[in-house]
Amino acid sequence: MSKKILMVVTSANQINSEKSTGLWLSEFAEPYIEFTKEGYNITVASPLGGKTPVDQNSLSADLPQEIVDAQKYLANTIKLDEIIASDYDVIFLPGGHGTMFDLPDNEKLQSLLSQFYENDKIVAAVCHGPAGLVNAKLSNGKYLVEGKRITAFTDSEEKAAGLDQYMPFLLESKLREAGPIFVTAADWSDHYEVDGNLITGQNPQSTLSVAKEIIAKLQA
Repeated sequence: MSKKILMVVTSANQINSEKSTGLWLSEFAEPYIEFTKEGYNITVASPLGGKTPVDQNSLSADLPQEIVDAQKYLANTIKLDEIIASDYDVIFLPGGHGTMFDLPDNEKLQSLLSQFYENDKIVAAVCHGPAGLVNAKLSNGKYLVEGKRITAFTDSEEKAAGLDQYMPFLLESKLREAGPIFVTAADWSDHYEVDGNLITGQNPQSTLSVAKEIIAKLQA
């Protein structure tokens, strides 16, 4: 049977009244394309369902056309509340600054992450996607990331991007409060961490590596 992938994307489209945000397109499109090549069934869900906002800063002129075209898969996402964890093999959280505003406190997402992890399914996230992990706890009350090797968009990268002052928190710092082994690499380098079935990537440059690691685990 074909593997089933759940991709959870942001519904948030504003940082404040002056700054818009959303999903970072390549962090969604690159894995979507790789999973499609493997024949996997992919479901795209978001907190509100419907059309997902794409961060316009992620739409550079030199993007490959297949990345641009992947926006069509974001036109009508399923509402997260309708998702049943047992239907899928993987949950994957792409980034974009929108995730910082609607994933951390989404109770349905926290429940799904716990169910996936405790049933030995793959939990993966890249860049700001790990914002969904900051409050995720297991059934024993411990943080899902406690004691695990992880990475995410670093405080250094956030400051370099000039958006640190606009975020509700700094992702690296917030995740560290949950007690993981947080591993950083140089800004914008391709870096990911694997701890059992938990796979995390540091930034957009790490997305393809995370996707390939997911595929390798599914094929193992």
